[in-house]
Amino acid sequence: MSDKPLSFHDRVEVDVLGGMQSPRKVYWAALAFTALMFAVGMACWGLQIWGGMHLSGKNNPVGWYMYITDFVFWVGIAHSGTLISAVLFLFRARFRKAFNRSAEAMTVIAVMTAGLFPLIHLGRVWLFYWLLPYPNQRLLWVNFRSPLIWDVFAVSTYFTVSFLFFYVGMVPDLAIARRRTTGIRHWAYRILSLGWTGTHTQWRHWEKLYIFLASFATPLVISVHSVVSWDFAMSVIPGWHTTIFAPYFVAGAIFSGCAMVMTLVIPMRKILRLERYITIDHFEALAKTLLFTSLIVAYAYVMEIALAWYSGNVFETAHFSYRLFGDFKWAYYLMVFCNCLLPLSLFVKKLRRSIAYLFVLSLFVNVGMWLERFIIIVTSLAHDFEPYAWGKPAFSWIAVGITVGSFGLFFTIFLLFVKALPVLAITEIKEEQQ
Repeated sequence: MSDKPLSFHDRVEVDVLGGMQSPRKVYWAALAFTALMFAVGMACWGLQIWGGMHLSGKNNPVGWYMYITDFVFWVGIAHSGTLISAVLFLFRARFRKAFNRSAEAMTVIAVMTAGLFPLIHLGRVWLFYWLLPYPNQRLLWVNFRSPLIWDVFAVSTYFTVSFLFFYVGMVPDLAIARRRTTGIRHWAYRILSLGWTGTHTQWRHWEKLYIFLASFATPLVISVHSVVSWDFAMSVIPGWHTTIFAPYFVAGAIFSGCAMVMTLVIPMRKILRLERYITIDHFEALAKTLLFTSLIVAYAYVMEIALAWYSGNVFETAHFSYRLFGDFKWAYYLMVFCNCLLPLSLFVKKLRRSIAYLFVLSLFVNVGMWLERFIIIVTSLAHDFEPYAWGKPAFSWIAVGITVGSFGLFFTIFLLFVKALPVLAITEIKEEQQ
């Protein structure tokens, strides 16, 4: 074996692709734990299908409960991934290369996770194909005024574009993996790399396609998450019927996405020994984005209350009084602490550059953003127009188990991703050093 030191380009390939080899015990332990979470969720779903939807804790008037909360949460995580990667690419942000591959993978996985919840919420999941517009002997067409149909089209369209953006960006790196592997992996990467050889013509076409997908994905993300917000805003329920929901949901999606990227990348960086390529400076730049979006979300919280007060609508003012002082006030104040107050600490540079602090903060933000969706959905339904229709959902271990299972599915697929595909954009890292 030659003692000649590796060039920078070779070192990048060895370090990034080396993380895909020989999983350590900590990896297997994490994979077993997340797979167990997913198994618990699937078992709970099976019990719900067998026993009925009443096991989920939803009731009248709270017909939307934890499953729609989970759906909006995962859709928000999904939208932010591609938006972060695409927008940073269009603006040529240098710190993008540390997070773009993880963010794009996070998007695809989160869309898959979110796609389960409309099916879970259907109850009769075996009739899921009724949601699709197709000619049938019943001579029926889907109801395009139904938010459920909007979500089917929005999620399926977004998944297609996000997957293409993720896959096209990875093709040059798959060719590198093909060159450095043998056996079944070499065969798989050979197929996935689509005959990439790195010629000038291939690079020219690839760059045109990639910038087109980035330009297409950016407004699509905004429009798709606006559609999700209109699931609520198009109704007349107090707390929902407002024009602020579309930008409010988009800002919240970017905010939660930045936090989830930190939650995923910080352990991955340590386990795969990628500190050379994902530096403190990269995390500080992402922390600034997290702080900026936190301020937008905090502004939206204030505006919700201000609009309700200024409108003079007795139902709106009563609803927000219920949020502040009612049955779920603990969730509201915990949400404000996690999403508005705690991120203000990122004004301190020392905390922005502390990896351990950023990881803990990202966990709090994830909790806060889940609570935000819970508060929006449950408090509005539990306390709308008529006092005789007020009520609260029942606590359900089945619903908790399915929620836990969704996180297990998400983290399980991400763990499989880090061992199957390059977690960093090798070609972009090389290009920066040229």
